[in-house]
Amino acid sequence: MKDEILKHSSELFLTQGFKSVTMDDIATHMGISKKTIYTSFTNKTELVREVGSKILADLKQTIECLVGEHMNPIEELYEIKKYVMHYLKGERSYPIQQMQKYYPAIYDELKNDQYEFMQRCVLRNLNHGLEKGLYRTNIDPEFISRIYFLGITGIKDQSLFPIEQFAPAKLHETYLEYHLRGIVTPEGRKILNNLIQSNED
Repeated sequence: MKDEILKHSSELFLTQGFKSVTMDDIATHMGISKKTIYTSFTNKTELVREVGSKILADLKQTIECLVGEHMNPIEELYEIKKYVMHYLKGERSYPIQQMQKYYPAIYDELKNDQYEFMQRCVLRNLNHGLEKGLYRTNIDPEFISRIYFLGITGIKDQSLFPIEQFAPAKLHETYLEYHLRGIVTPEGRKILNNLIQSNED
């Protein structure tokens, strides 16, 4: 039952927000009593923490699998972006904003975990690209990986990128292209241009 509650709660939190969804909403959605939820979770804060940890763990597991599929590093980044956008329902920003505002301690814990994981992934991707001759040899991977994290988290700030002007899917697409165009070699640029063209077709 606990796993089912986590599954349904994740779905509701990602579509409606961590603050907006109540324990009553989850109980009604699942057709169970609120008391049943409280036998597995002491309170909503505990549920939010476990849902957040589950979402991040699921993302990390799938990203590790994608990295293991031996794509070239440029294709790898596009496949990861596609999966993350699908899993996070187009990465709506308001669930993240609600968590940051109403559950700041949980938000900070998850952000730190996300940073450590992304740092490893991006460094691995950069080194792979250097080995393949697809990324420029004069880049500093440690610097680029940190700038990438700042950018990918920064574009979620609606005070800078209002959703009425910047659709999340297009914004992520644009940022990824921006990131790659700054580091690819001529050979890497050919692969990038072909990927962009195929996505537009």
